Amino acid sequence: MLRPKPPDIPTLPPTTVTPQQVQAPASSAGRPVVPYVGVGVGAVAAVVVVGIVLTALLAAVAVSAVSVAITAVVLRSLLSSANKR
Repeated sequence: MLRPKPPDIPTLPPTTVTPQQVQAPASSAGRPVVPYVGVGVGAVAAVVVVGIVLTALLAAVAVSAVSVAITAVVLRSLLSSANKR
């Protein structure tokens, strides 16, 4: 019988890891950071609110589509039974 040959696995050359120096962030020139954080929180809150509203609208459209489909099936059933009489 034929036996499969395992693939050759290439060996990678050893790599050396050099530690990186972590520098402390430079202090700003007297400008407060707090207003920038406030703008970020407001933007995030706005995005969350818009996402919730769009999700609610999508759910409303889906419910409306299902109700229209059910109504169409019921009407078709009623009309087809009326035509058979």
